[in-house]
Amino acid sequence: MNVGPGEVDDELEEDVGSECGKYGTVTRVLIFEITEANFPTHEAIRIFVQFSRPEETTKALVDLDGRFFGGRTVRATFYNEVKFSKNELAPVPAEVPGY
Repeated sequence: MNVGPGEVDDELEEDVGSECGKYGTVTRVLIFEITEANFPTHEAIRIFVQFSRPEETTKALVDLDGRFFGGRTVRATFYNEVKFSKNELAPVPAEVPGY
């Protein structure tokens, strides 16, 4: 499920929702590809998954963080809910090397 730049396809969102459904009710899946030239390629795809209950989110985060998928290690973290609701998904300047 973990993909790199240029590997996002139409099925990825559905696959993520299906895989994450084992942790609870998935209410939203959003995939964001970072295109900044200096951004690390292993972090260029951000996959956001929203669950109906906080405990489902926590369970998914604990289980997925550090797992190995598709040759890559998953880095699962919580994300600011206000920014997510506004679709503010791009990295801030401090996250972009050399910015």
